[in-house]
Order: sequence, then structure tokens, then C-alpha cells
Amino acid sequence: MAPKDTFFRSADMSLTQLYIANEIGREVVSALGELGEVQFRDLNPDTNAFQRTFTKEIRRLDNIERQLHYFRAQMDKASIPMRPSSEFDDILTAPSAAEIDELAERSESLEQRIASLNESYETFKKREVDLTEWRWVLREAGGFFDRAHGHTDEIRPSVDNDEAPLLRDVEHQTQSQNSDSQGQQSFSVMNIGFVSGVIPRDRIGAFERILWRTLRGNLYMNQSEIPEPIVNPANNEQVQKNVFVIFIHGKEILAKIRKISESLGASLYPVDENNEIRRDQIHEVNTSLSDIESVLRNTKTTLDAELTQIARSLAAWLIIVKKEKAVYHTLNKFSYDQARKTLIAEVWCPTNSLTLIKSTLQDVNDRAGLPVPTVVNQIKTNKTPPTYVKTNKFTEAFQTIINAYGISKYSEINPGLPTIVTFPFLFAVMFGDFGHGFLMILAAAAMIFWEKKLLRTKLDELTYMAFYGRYIMLMMGLFSMYTGLIYNDVFSKSFTVFPSAWKWPENIDEGQLVEASLKGDYRYPFGLDWNWHEAENSLLFTNSFKMKLSILLGWSHMTYSLCLQYLNARHFKSNVDIFGNFLPGMLFFQSIFGYLVVTIVYKWSVDWTDLKSPPGLLNMLIFMFLSPGNVEDPLYSGQAVVQVVLLLLAVIQVPIMLFLKPLWLRREHNRARELGYRGLGEQSRVSALDEDTEMDGQLSEGRGSIASDGEGVAMIIQDLGEEEHEKFDFTDMMIHQVIHTIEFCLNCISHTASYLRLWALSLAHQQLSIVLWDMTLGGAFKTESPGIRVVMIVFTFYLWFFLTIAILCVMEGTSAMLHSLRLHWVEAMSKHFIGDGIPFQPFSFKTLLEEDPVD
Repeated sequence: MAPKDTFFRSADMSLTQLYIANEIGREVVSALGELGEVQFRDLNPDTNAFQRTFTKEIRRLDNIERQLHYFRAQMDKASIPMRPSSEFDDILTAPSAAEIDELAERSESLEQRIASLNESYETFKKREVDLTEWRWVLREAGGFFDRAHGHTDEIRPSVDNDEAPLLRDVEHQTQSQNSDSQGQQSFSVMNIGFVSGVIPRDRIGAFERILWRTLRGNLYMNQSEIPEPIVNPANNEQVQKNVFVIFIHGKEILAKIRKISESLGASLYPVDENNEIRRDQIHEVNTSLSDIESVLRNTKTTLDAELTQIARSLAAWLIIVKKEKAVYHTLNKFSYDQARKTLIAEVWCPTNSLTLIKSTLQDVNDRAGLPVPTVVNQIKTNKTPPTYVKTNKFTEAFQTIINAYGISKYSEINPGLPTIVTFPFLFAVMFGDFGHGFLMILAAAAMIFWEKKLLRTKLDELTYMAFYGRYIMLMMGLFSMYTGLIYNDVFSKSFTVFPSAWKWPENIDEGQLVEASLKGDYRYPFGLDWNWHEAENSLLFTNSFKMKLSILLGWSHMTYSLCLQYLNARHFKSNVDIFGNFLPGMLFFQSIFGYLVVTIVYKWSVDWTDLKSPPGLLNMLIFMFLSPGNVEDPLYSGQAVVQVVLLLLAVIQVPIMLFLKPLWLRREHNRARELGYRGLGEQSRVSALDEDTEMDGQLSEGRGSIASDGEGVAMIIQDLGEEEHEKFDFTDMMIHQVIHTIEFCLNCISHTASYLRLWALSLAHQQLSIVLWDMTLGGAFKTESPGIRVVMIVFTFYLWFFLTIAILCVMEGTSAMLHSLRLHWVEAMSKHFIGDGIPFQPFSFKTLLEEDPVD
């Protein structure tokens, strides 16, 4: 029986071979994907993606997925919402092969229909835009022709140059035709051509400059703005455009103007100068526009109806295709036994899940009605399995914090378990305020209360991060309320639940400096006395208190982490790690910083009222190294001897850490070679196969046993007796141990000092809270006028509350959380944790859809 899975260590893992009938390979993988308890090994690592067995099926599914994404793009373009996947009850049911074929045919026909409708709509839309622009050209250019024939002064040249020869000719000939009794004369008779069209408004300035420089001012140009924006059918953007008409001599120059216009994105349209013909053109354009608008409405209605129908099932189709692709990608990892027509897979799975896996495989066999059972071949070897730590919605976020740094080795102690307490507690030491902790609890409780609703909602990145860590936030708020009670701090104010242990003199003169005295043997029962908040030396006292407290907490945290190193070494039966790393490391650390902690507690426990001033502990620790045996200002009797003994004890541990493990391993290696072994192996672990094995050969040689668990599944337990060997190199081991020893000795100093951030952040948070109160609500309460006071209190309350949330809770909370994260990743976990484990990545449809949702 495998041990029960806990959060303390990774789950017990087994390597298992599956012998699956080829006919039900897809159904077996789908069932295991729903289960989400197995990690498949790739048995074809040297085969590229194009040469694998199921490449054809994957390409077919890629095409279906492309079609479905095309439908989704068209739905987004038409603002048609997709039915969310949460409304489907049976989307996790594996479809049959016939249903996949039906989906492929349906998506193919729908793509052709949607593409045809879309193409027709875009064609008609472009025609509508062209007709709309042509109508504006006819309207504006026609008005210009009318004015040109009747009023020469209204014709505006493109530049202010009245010496242009074309202007003089046109004015002369126009005046002549105005005096003619026959009326107007055609521009063609005057040998003047013209170009009319529409151009984007932002290019009109460049258009005029290019024409002026090209034609040297020999042109007429009239323009007018189109008041309504024109919709570009290609990207549905609205563009402001102008109508222009250009008059010029000569056909060659006219062709040049056309090329310049088209190069700047202008659209040219024909206009007749005859008023009656132009009126017929406008009537024809209006009729065509009316017909096209009617066709567009019908096409749009049909297209929207088709997309709406697709939207009801698109999420389910996307999920089906995504799961099918994952199934075939997994099948490509299998090897194929040609003789038996059998697929062979190798999987890592939790040992406690083997019974569930076998029952699932048996259900698939029963549904298929195959006489050949799926064989489960459990293998025992000595290679390192992946690490699998089972989590729930409460522990998942804490485990994510650890996994972000590194994965623990198989069967190593999981650092995520103590992190549930230590992470929010160290955060609360820096953030400690009862009121701010309560606000954080309210936010976390709200996310937990509406948890199911928020899970179905698409959240932005920052909101999702807060929601994912809602239980971390809840714990941080609870611990912050506790430390707020210890600090006696609530929104920079203090609780006065219990009477103070300090009393002030009764008769106090104004401006006189007074000292408080203790009330006999009475002491404040819990936390910090509230009278300290009003004292002038409050900052000096809390500084000393929190600085020493941070050293105590750092020592406790690192000592606890060092103890985890011992538990890991004992679990793996590695005495060399116990005597070569843990024991000397613990003695070195406690001889120096454990002694410092003892002196801090001792100094706190002594009443220094009637004694001389207490010695400084920082100087004591420095001179313990610089001047051993000499104590200028003793803390207790016999201090010099104790410090010399502890210093010698710490120094002795350095060569032990440096040489014991390499020499021990070299002796074991030489002894193993004398006995005929190839090399010194690592600790016993369950492991994976490197080469395929023949089931028949195993059974004939007596290396396995068959256990019948039912009609549909047979199980073989196989012990290959292989070991995971490492080539021993004394030089490499010595270099590794030298680096480890130097790092450990130096880190004991730097890491202890790093915990002073607990004091610094706590002090900064408290002082910022005091400043915020004094500059907002505190000042409003001091206002003398009652009416103004009420208005100021209401106004400053909202200002104070907003700044409290934004600065003290969000910004300061984020800062304290990051510092707490660093203390775990660097200061604590480096004492016992390398983070070089292999993560367990099971084939799971649930995980697949969470990582890449279709909604």
C-alpha cells in the first residue's frame, strides 16, 4: 500500500506501462484526459512532428480550428456574443469519431457560406461607398459648374496667384460667353479638361502643393468638405473626405493629374458639365444606392442569423477540437507494436490513483466490447519521478509561491506547508495594523463569497491575481489584525481596552518636561501599552523593540528551515548530509546568532532601573570577532569565556563542513569499487525506463507477476532492478562543497541582517499612517468652528479613506508582500531547498482549458 497523500511531502509516484488495443487508443487517452492523473512520457523523442503516426489527424483538426476561429472573428466583427462554455453541461464528454467527421463537414460548409455572404456584403458595401462618394461629387461639382458658368468670381484657384495664364484665359472666355445671347458655352470648346473626385481630408494640403509645383499654377481647383464621414469597408474606419474639381489644359497633363490623385488615395468619378445629364446621373446614383442598401440589409440579416446560430455552439466546438488535438498529440507519444496491433504508453501517475486509473480503463474496454484487456504494467526502477503535491483551492496559491522559485525534489519536504503560516505572518509583522488588516479581510471575504460568480467572469490580469490569491489575502489580513493588537495600532491610533501601566505626575506646569512612572507591579496584559503612543520617546522605544524583534523572528525562521534540512536527510537516509552539512551548519549558526538572540532575551528580562546603562549588543557581537576574550562592558558575568568558547565552536565547524562530506563520499566510492560495483548510487527512488521492454520476456524470465483486477484490465508488477548511477568525481564534489561552505557562512550574516526589513517596513508603515491621519482627519477634528468642522470631517474622511486604501493597503501591502516573498525564497528556503525537482504535468483537459480558455 502506498502512503496516504499529504501536503507535507509529494505524492508517491509509479511508472506504469499501458498496453492498449489500437481500436480504443483514442477513447483511452480521452478518458485519462478527463481523469487528469497521468503524465505521458514521449517514447518517440527522435521522431519529428511530421513523421509521427497521427500527423494527418492533427492537420485535419488544425483546419477545423482555423475555421472556428474564422467564425469567431466574424462574430466579433458583427458584435455577436458567443454563448459561454459554462452553459454547456456535456462539453467534457468525449465525442465519437463520427461526430468529429460531422463537425468537420459542417464547419467546411458553414465556412463556405459565411465567406460567400461576407464577400458579397463587402462587395456591395464597397459599391455603396463608391456611389455615395460619386453622389457627393455630382452634387458639389455640379454646383461649381453652375457658379462657373454664371459667376466667374466664385471660381477659386488653388493658390493666390492671379497671373496664372489659365485663369486669364478662363476669365476672358467666360466673360465672352456671358455676353452671348445663346447662354453658356461648354468647357470642351474652350479646350479645358477637368478631373473630379474625392480625397481624404488630411491629404488635401499635400495634394495642392504637389499640383502647384507640377503644373506651375496653371490650373483651377475647387474643393468642398463632405460633412458626413465616409466608412472604409476594409476596416470599418470613418474617414473625413473632400470633393475636388481640377481644370487644366491638355490631355497629357490631365493624365498626369489622374496619376497624382490616385497615388494620394483619391477616388476619381466622371461628371458631365451638362446640367440635364448630370441630373440624370444623380437620379441613377440615388436609385442604385436605394437598391444596394436594400441588398445590404438583407445580406447583413442573413449573415447575422448564420453567425448567431453558430454562436450557440461555437464554444462547445472549440473545446471539442482543442481536446481532440491534445488527444492525438498524446497518441503521437506512444510506440506501436506491429505484431500485436497494440499501442504502448508509459505514464507517471500517483500510486494511490492506480485503482482509479484501472477502473477507468476497464470502463472504456466494457463500452468498446473488446475481448483483449488493457494491460497495466507497473515498473519499479531507481530514477527520479516528477514531484506531485496535491492541493486544494486554499493551498494552491501558497504552493504557487513555492513553485515560482523551484520545484522540490521527489519525496522532499514541501516548503509550501510552513509557508501557509510564515508567509502571512512575516507580512503582518511589516504591515501590522488592526484597521488595515480588517480592510484586507473584507476584500478577501468578498472575493471568497462571490467565488463561483467570479470564476465564471473574465477578469483583467490584476484583478485575477488578487482573486487567485484571495486566501493568501485572507490569512495576511488575519495575521495583520493580530500584529496590530500586539503593536496596539489601529489606523495610527491605539486601543485603550486595559488601563495603562504608566502614570503621569498630577501637577504639571505648562511646557514642563515630565516623565511617567510605572504603577507598582502592574503590567499591560497584552501588546504594547497605549501610553507609548503619546510619549516623545515613542519612536526611540518602538525602534529598539521592533529591531530586536526582527532579529528574533529571523533567527526562528532560519533555524526552523535548517531543521527541515535534517528531516530531508533523515528521510533519504543520508548520514553524510546530517553530519557533513546540517550538524556543523546548525552549530555554526547557533554559536553566533543563537547567542545574539539569547543575549537579546536576557537583556529584555533584566531590570536596568537601578543598574548602569545596558551594553549595546551590536558592538558586543562585533568585538566578539575583533577582540575575542575582551569585554569592555559586560552583560553578565563570565561573558568573555562563553564568547571565546562559542567562537571556537563556530570556527571548528568550517573545516568540518568543508571536508567531511567529500571525504566520506570518496571512502564510500572506493569501498563500492572494491566490492565490484560500478559506482556510488544516490538514494533509492522510483524511476522511469530508458528503453522499451518486452512483456513476454519479462514474464518468461520470472521478473514480473500478473494481478487480475477485473475482466477488462490486467496488471503486471515488474521490478527491473536498475539503479540510477552517477559518476563520482572528488574534484567536483570538493569544489561544490567549498562553494556551499562559503555561501552558508556568509549568508548566515547577510540573511540575519536581511530580516531587519521587518523592522524598517513596520516603522515606515506606522509613520506613514500617522502622517496621513494628521494631514486629513486629525486636522479636521482640530478645527474650532463647529460648522466648518463638520464639513471638514466629511470631506477629509473620504480623502483619508481613499488614500488609506490606495497607499497604505494597496501600495504598502504589495511592498510588504514582496519583502515577505524574498525572505522565504532567499533567506529561508536556501537553508534546505534547492528547487531542482521535476514538476508533475498530467495530461488533463481541465488544466488545458484553464490555461487556454475558449471564452
